[in-house]
Amino acid sequence: MSKHRIPRALLISLLFFSSCNTAHPQEPCAPSGKPIRLSANVVTVGTVVTDERGKFVEGLTRGNFHIFDNGVEQPLIFFGLDRPTHVLLLIEAGPAVYLLQGGHLRAAYALLAGLSPADQAAVAKYAEGAEGVSDFSVDKQLAANALDHVNFNVGFGALNLSDSLGTVLEWLEKTPDKKTIVLLSSGVDTSSPAVTEGLLRRLRVSDVRLLAVSLSGELRSRPQEKRKKNAPGAAPSFAEEQFAAADEELRQLAAATGGRAYFPADEKDFAAAYAEIAQIVRHEYTLGFSPRNLDEQVHAVDVRVTDDQLDARAVSTVPAAKARILRVDHRQAYVARSDGTPRSAERLE
Repeated sequence: MSKHRIPRALLISLLFFSSCNTAHPQEPCAPSGKPIRLSANVVTVGTVVTDERGKFVEGLTRGNFHIFDNGVEQPLIFFGLDRPTHVLLLIEAGPAVYLLQGGHLRAAYALLAGLSPADQAAVAKYAEGAEGVSDFSVDKQLAANALDHVNFNVGFGALNLSDSLGTVLEWLEKTPDKKTIVLLSSGVDTSSPAVTEGLLRRLRVSDVRLLAVSLSGELRSRPQEKRKKNAPGAAPSFAEEQFAAADEELRQLAAATGGRAYFPADEKDFAAAYAEIAQIVRHEYTLGFSPRNLDEQVHAVDVRVTDDQLDARAVSTVPAAKARILRVDHRQAYVARSDGTPRSAERLE
């Protein structure tokens, strides 16, 4: 894909001064595969454990994990590792990203190459709304080909990030097994604040992990320009404020699911981010428990990991005095529905 050289100011204007239109997005291609129903109501919690150096902690067993439902520890009825994952690459297809396309998409091949043979990948894009590009398949080349043929909007239009993610969550409700959204986005969102707030609530109780990769690094001011602008007493520019807001939204979206946000500045950084994302997908422990109180309420979920060798406990926030600090990323909550619908589409093998 060719990369067009264009003044940075124009790129920024394409992001921040776009206006909405009434075009209807194409109906997405639905994920394949019928869910397998379970008689038991099982809540699954995908968990990623890394040490203080960011290295994935491998070799943990069922006994190392402790899961809590509203603060009360629950017995694990399922424990697994390296279960197949459905990975959906959701790409912003607005005008600014069209002009920047190239490096971030080429680097995305590192993600596809790092997935396991059993993982399935799909590609979708969004601007005014979400639109499917390729369906889930274990053939990663199909997703790679789809990346090469993503059509970007070259005119002004909306970037309804939150609204589009809500649509994607609806697609994935029909998809069994582990689910990960890899969001490639500037973070600019023309959805209403109410839609964004509702999306964050949905993400918090969903069984989908969201990993966000910012595409706006090339739109930022050069380091020397940034130093001058950040001189004492200098007020932040409009673009800087908008970029900060976009970055914060990406962080919040990822954090709501126990995911991570990345802010690469160049093609090398993109490649490193995608390589780490592939490792996250492949190093996710899957925990399952059966909730005792089906009260239709939102229940907080917490996962703790005991390290028998170093006698250290890792939680989401760990005191600095611990001998070894482990980072534990997992979903934050679930809805305890009496009909079992939140987890009835899970296949545990």
